[in-house]
Amino acid sequence: MLSVVVASQNPIKVDSVKRAFSKVFQGTKVDVIPKSFPSGVSDQPMTDNETLTGAKNRAENAKNEHPKADYWIGIEGGVETKSSEMHVFAWVYILSENQMGKAKTATFLLPKAVVDLVNQGKELGEADDIVFNKSNSKQKSGAVGILTHDLIDRATYYEPAVVLALIPFVNQALYQNQ
Repeated sequence: MLSVVVASQNPIKVDSVKRAFSKVFQGTKVDVIPKSFPSGVSDQPMTDNETLTGAKNRAENAKNEHPKADYWIGIEGGVETKSSEMHVFAWVYILSENQMGKAKTATFLLPKAVVDLVNQGKELGEADDIVFNKSNSKQKSGAVGILTHDLIDRATYYEPAVVLALIPFVNQALYQNQ
């Protein structure tokens, strides 16, 4: 059995980890432990680097507090403005006792009404709730679900990045010096 600490109690993030681990480690029982840990970055990370740092910090904090697990995972959503367009994405950072893996989700553009609120200091989830008249969307389908009309929900969006972040763990000989 694998013990996996997800540095979040957000059910969407926990579900994406459960899905990804069940695919990557087929036939292995996975115990996913959700627990909040600080990111050490802004509530709404505004750059790629800040978002990655938040995911890494969450995973490291989880490892420090729960040292007996097999894996520790931080998932951090963020935004970054490039050429006057605001892109949204998330970083997944996974640790084991002797390995690290990380991957980024796909990115997509946010509509101006949401961008304006984020630029005024709102977190993306709060901005989505205001613009789209939703409640707690960040623990439901999120911006990706709202904007794709639920063709892609947040758990489905995060899952491939969790699988990609697990590449070094299932190909250890190829990644042993990294």
